[in-house]
Amino acid sequence: MSEHNEPNAPDEQPAKPENRLRKELPEEVPAPAPAPEPAPEQQTEEPLTGRQRLVKGLWPPRLTRAQLIVALLLFGLGFGLAVQVASTSDSDSALRGARQEDLVRILDELDARTQRLEDEKQGLEKQRQELQSSSDQAAEARKQTAEKEKQLGILAGTVAAQGPGITMTIEDTKGTVKADMLLDAIQELRAAGAEAIQVNGVRVVAGTYFTDSGNGVGVDGNKINAPYRFKVIGKPQDLEPALNIPGGVVQTLEKEQATVTVQQSGKIVVDALRQAKRPDYARSSSQ
Repeated sequence: MSEHNEPNAPDEQPAKPENRLRKELPEEVPAPAPAPEPAPEQQTEEPLTGRQRLVKGLWPPRLTRAQLIVALLLFGLGFGLAVQVASTSDSDSALRGARQEDLVRILDELDARTQRLEDEKQGLEKQRQELQSSSDQAAEARKQTAEKEKQLGILAGTVAAQGPGITMTIEDTKGTVKADMLLDAIQELRAAGAEAIQVNGVRVVAGTYFTDSGNGVGVDGNKINAPYRFKVIGKPQDLEPALNIPGGVVQTLEKEQATVTVQQSGKIVVDALRQAKRPDYARSSSQ
């Protein structure tokens, strides 16, 4: 017998490899569907309270350079105050723990120091008063010297002067007024308190003299002519009556047919000056 294997029929072909692998893998699991996104109104966070905002602002700490410097300064100030308080407490405790003899000695030293300071203060006060007094005396001496110089200058005719007084004008149309009549008027004015006198631009001083000079009069060698104008500084209430007394200057001049006019004034200016002469022989006794 002859038996042989016949080839397989076409429909009995072996299975393909990919089908075999598919059978060995697990079944596919479908992916879960994505969750729906929340609505916009559900995404907003709840508002923070005041305490939560404070905690969030303070922690974690965020220090700047300026804040760090201020913190260091405050620390240094606190440390200094603490040291000062500690030192004061130590000194107070030392005094509280001192013996009675030590306390008495400390009080004596303080009293002695106070006395020395008081003595020094009094000495300085005395020096200040002496300096002030000497300065005031020197200033007063200079002031008096300046005033005395002005007074002597007025009497000597070396400085101008002004003040209340009178103006006396003598009209002499007949030429009968002589030098002695004018000199009598000067003497009467001086006796009444005249302090400065000027006649026709010539300053009258202690050594002034009058002379007859032709149709006029000579004053210290300077010829003056009528009308004769006297400018006199003094108390007007004393000067004018002195000229008008019975038998006085005014009546004497009127007898010589001269006209005399006296006028009081609150301001008379005597500006005629004399050159100061240095004496040839007289010297101050203080030199």
